[in-house]
Amino acid sequence: MSPPTIDKFLGEIARIIQEKNGTQLQDFLVIEPPLPPLYNQMVSELRQVYPASSQSALEKKCESFISEYDDGEDGGSRSSFIAFMVKYFAFLRDVNVENLVETHEMLKALLNQCILALGSFMGLVVLPTVISLSRTLARLAIGLDKRPDLIAHLTQRSNEGGNEEAAERITLVESSANVIREAFKKCLSERSGGISGVDSDGRPEGRRIGIYMTANLCLKLFFHCRKLRSAEQIFGNIYQQSPPLALFPAAQRVTFLYYLGRYYFANGHFFRAQLALQAAYDQCHAQCLTQRRLILIYLITSNIILGRFPSSMLWQKADATGLQEKFEPICVAIAKGDLATLRRYLDINSEHMEWFLRKRILLQLTNRCEILVWRSLARRTFMLSGSHGDTANKKAPTMALQDMLTLALYLEKKVLLPNVPKKHVNGVPNGQSNGVAHTNSISIFPDASTAETNTNDAASIYGYTDPDLEDVVDPASPLLPTMEVIESIVASLVEQDLLHGFISHSSHRFAITGAKNAPPLQVGFPIVWDVIQAKANSEVPGWVKDERRSLGGPGGKIGPGMVVNLSGARPAGAAPG
Repeated sequence: MSPPTIDKFLGEIARIIQEKNGTQLQDFLVIEPPLPPLYNQMVSELRQVYPASSQSALEKKCESFISEYDDGEDGGSRSSFIAFMVKYFAFLRDVNVENLVETHEMLKALLNQCILALGSFMGLVVLPTVISLSRTLARLAIGLDKRPDLIAHLTQRSNEGGNEEAAERITLVESSANVIREAFKKCLSERSGGISGVDSDGRPEGRRIGIYMTANLCLKLFFHCRKLRSAEQIFGNIYQQSPPLALFPAAQRVTFLYYLGRYYFANGHFFRAQLALQAAYDQCHAQCLTQRRLILIYLITSNIILGRFPSSMLWQKADATGLQEKFEPICVAIAKGDLATLRRYLDINSEHMEWFLRKRILLQLTNRCEILVWRSLARRTFMLSGSHGDTANKKAPTMALQDMLTLALYLEKKVLLPNVPKKHVNGVPNGQSNGVAHTNSISIFPDASTAETNTNDAASIYGYTDPDLEDVVDPASPLLPTMEVIESIVASLVEQDLLHGFISHSSHRFAITGAKNAPPLQVGFPIVWDVIQAKANSEVPGWVKDERRSLGGPGGKIGPGMVVNLSGARPAGAAPG
């Protein structure tokens, strides 16, 4: 006797295919528990009539309901979709939701078969199901990644392979992203319609509507497992072949621009990052506070590094709650040129260090903000002791670098001295520190007269002292700024156009040029944001803004990696038709 529930289910699937109703197909292909009662009944029939040993019979059953279909030049191949339906029934029959690792592998295989059907005549009908399965797989992969106890055997198995490149092994999350990326490629390589990929109504044609949905899922997984190289490939492919981003729904635009901004932020392109993040923030709905806050964290960080500080109005927004106490001390330290405060605040033992690390912005703030502090310190030195010059006598405004060195020494010692107790070893405090380490603590040593005591302390602290280093005498003084260091810093600021002038090495002074018709402070210390913006290019690779006017990528240009549609091209030497 034929199983009635399965027959009814397949009959509905066949009707949906004929009607090309992709949304209804997605609704019918349920996989996540708890299953509706009708699906539980279908699972019972599958286990009774079509056990694992009867796959061929199950395939024939699917073939009897899903008829041959023809839709123009794509042809009528149905084998990929029938194979997907067989996989779907096998998934319902065999899945054990208690074993999440096994469930993940089965779901990955199911999605892979569904993606094969995506490339057939039913691509547009199957697309919603591909998106739904991809989202489920992404959630399950990230959930498993947060449970190392469940996937420890996978890591151990990979390490036992004896591969020297085990550190580069494909993780569970990355393998899931690679499967979803195949769906992204199918959507991006859609050949129907014009080369612009846009129909007469200004909407993406065919499977292209899934480009950013699949891309965003891939990016979510790649960022989770920190595979930025793979994310770069996604951005590059989109930049060469995708229709303009503005044609897609707001949710897809905001998500894509957020990840694009995060990518450029991680790679040190902060101007491009703030352009993408600003657009994502502006287009994000006002009620999406969680998403707006997440975007705002990286947007604020990028702007601080570029010399733009948040206004008081921004702190009052609901999506900025709690951010002022984290970022404002950095802005104040930069504005004052306060090296000591900035280093303490961004130190590994500071109050907000864990939050900065979790958001992956600590290193960027530490590495990029200090140059802004040195610029502010030079500016403050000029304000306190600089000479404003005399235009009548052709004397340029100058600043004594010795004064800047004096301020720098004071601030460095302010960081250093409170952290150097009476007994310490190689810059590591021996129980009496306030917990804040100096930036150069690896090179800060105790007085040579305490060498013997230090050796004993080292043995007691670390339990071991290398015999080759027992008789080493440490230098007597810590590393502090010298005139050469100050000249090097000022020269670097001049080279970056953050200072306008030149250095007199003989007199150890910095002279401001071009201050005849403007205040020396304004000419010699230009606004950081204005300097960076004048040099920067507003083009953000990966963000498609314009429609393709001809062959190739944005702006009608042809370049590496582009797909050129040659359908309809005449053979070489053929006369025009």
